[in-house]
Amino acid sequence: MAEEKEEVKTFKDLGICEQLLEACDDLGWKNPTKIQVEAIPHALEGKDLIGLAQTGSGKTGAFALPILHSLLEASEKSVQAFFACVMSPTRELAIQIAEQFEALGSGIGVKCAVLVGGVDMVQQAIALGKRPHIIVGTPGRLVDHLSNTKGFSLRTLKYLVLDEADRLLNEDFEKSLDEILKVIPRDRRTYLFSATMTKKVKKLQRACLRNPVKIEAASKYSTVDTLKQQYRFIPAKYKDCYLVYILTEMSGSTSMVFTRTCDATTFLALVLRNLGLRAIPINGHMTQDLTFSGILQQSKRLGALNKFKAGECNILICTDVASRGLDIPSVDMVINYDIPTNSKDYIHRVGRTARAGRSGVAISLVNQYELEWYLLIEKLIGKKLPEFPAEEEEVLLLLERVTEAKRISQMKIKESGGKKRKGGGDGEEEIEKYLGIKDKKSKKFKKR
Repeated sequence: MAEEKEEVKTFKDLGICEQLLEACDDLGWKNPTKIQVEAIPHALEGKDLIGLAQTGSGKTGAFALPILHSLLEASEKSVQAFFACVMSPTRELAIQIAEQFEALGSGIGVKCAVLVGGVDMVQQAIALGKRPHIIVGTPGRLVDHLSNTKGFSLRTLKYLVLDEADRLLNEDFEKSLDEILKVIPRDRRTYLFSATMTKKVKKLQRACLRNPVKIEAASKYSTVDTLKQQYRFIPAKYKDCYLVYILTEMSGSTSMVFTRTCDATTFLALVLRNLGLRAIPINGHMTQDLTFSGILQQSKRLGALNKFKAGECNILICTDVASRGLDIPSVDMVINYDIPTNSKDYIHRVGRTARAGRSGVAISLVNQYELEWYLLIEKLIGKKLPEFPAEEEEVLLLLERVTEAKRISQMKIKESGGKKRKGGGDGEEEIEKYLGIKDKKSKKFKKR
C-alpha cells in the first residue's frame, strides 16, 4: 500500500480533460504538485475546498484547472459569462493568476478580466462589457465595479476563489469582502486557499463554505527541505557591510533582500547601485491612489518587478509586500536585512526561494536589537539554524566604500526631498531613471 501512495501521479490520473492536459504539457507541467494531487479530484467532484499550502506549492493550478474543466462542460450547454471570480490581496498576484488562467485556457478561448486599482476603471468596464468567463481582482476594485459599472453583476457566478485568504481578512479588505459575499449566489462552489489557518480564516470558512474538504499540503509552519537556512549575528553598525559582502560573494545569484520599511528599500537600492550592484526597490508606497501620480507609482512597482523577472536587475530590495503571492520562480537567495517582527512572515519571505523542487539559500542578518524576534523564528520552525561563515576582518574591508556609498545616497535623497510634495522625493527620480518610465506624459502632467 505504501508503494501505491508514493506512485507519481499525472494530471490525467486526476481526471483532467484532454484539452487541459495539452495546456499543462505546453506550460511544461509534467506532474501535479502535492496540493494539486490532493485538491483537484475533490474539486472535480463538486466539493468546496480549504487548501493550506506553503508558498510556491502550485495552488493556482489547484483551483484553475477544476474551474476550467467545469467551464468546458458548462459551455457545451450555454455561454458562461462571469463563471468564476478569484479574489487576491495584491494587484500583482491578481495579474499573475489571470495570466495563468489565460495560459491554461488559451486553446479553449477563455477570456479573463483583471479588476485592480491603479488602472483606469473605464478600460476595465470595457473588458467587462466583453463578458469574460473569469474575473480576477482585489476586493475594493471589484466592489467599485459592482456599484458603478452598468450591466455588471455576479448573479451567474458558479465559482468563488479566495486566494491568500488570511491576508484578504485584514482591515483593508474585510468590509469589501462582506459586500461581495452578500451579492453573489449562495449556490456556488467556494475554494479558500491560505498559507496559515487563522481565527479569521476559520470564521470565514463557517460563513461561506458548505461541508468543505480540508487539504493540508504541508505542516503548519514549515520550510521546504531544499532550502539552506543560515543566520549571522552582527553589530547593527556593520549590517550594510555584511549585506554588500554576501551579495558580492554571491554575485551571480538572483536575490531578494527584505527590509522593514518602504524608505529603507529605496535607500538600500541607491546604496547598492552606487557600489555597482544591479538593485531595484519594490514597496507598498508604489501603489497608493488613482491619480496620475498613483498610476505612475503602480507603473514603478510593476516595472521593478518586470526588470527583476527579466534579469535586468538581479537584486530586488523589498518589504513584505513581495513576500507572498508574487510568482518569481528563479530566486536563488533571500536575505533578511531586517528580521520580521512577526515570525510567520519569515516563512513567507524565505518561501520566495527553493520553489518547485529547486534549491535556495536564506540568510538572516541579526543585530543586537533583533535577537528576540530571531529566537521566535527558530522556535516557530522548530530548529536551530547554522551560522553563515564569514571573517569579520574581510567583511570590514568594505567599510570605507560602503560608508561613502551611503553618504552619496543620503545626499541624493536630501536633494530630491524638496520635490516630495510634487510626487517625487526620497530618491524616486533615481529609481525612475532605473525603470525608464519617466516620460513626456509625466512632464505634461506637472505643467498643468
